[in-house]
Amino acid sequence: QVQLVESGGGLVQAGDSLRLSCAASGRTFRNYVMGWFRQAPGKEREFVARISWNGGGTHYADSVKGRFTISRDNAKNTVYLQMNSLKPEDTAVYTCAAGGWGLAPEDYDYWGQGTQVTVSS
Repeated sequence: QVQLVESGGGLVQAGDSLRLSCAASGRTFRNYVMGWFRQAPGKEREFVARISWNGGGTHYADSVKGRFTISRDNAKNTVYLQMNSLKPEDTAVYTCAAGGWGLAPEDYDYWGQGTQVTVSS
């Protein structure tokens, strides 16, 4: 069982940066692939980024590639999402998830509550 709690969201202007954190409880955190997803109002949840259990492998959605960086610290049971050059279209609720090596929400077993990111133009 893994419980996930996100933090770091907020209201920023276009071009600004934010770093999201996702703190996990449970000794098995290091066994899981971790992912970030986002959901904008009126849209379906979409994949943002994922990272392998040891941080050696990452994958990004085309829309965030080159601007966002996912990382993890297994000693702190935490995964991060560094978001640079934010755009208004990045506005969404961002949620972290723990699970397998997939891009779809159904590939992940555990979910946090989400944190709101709002980017003004």
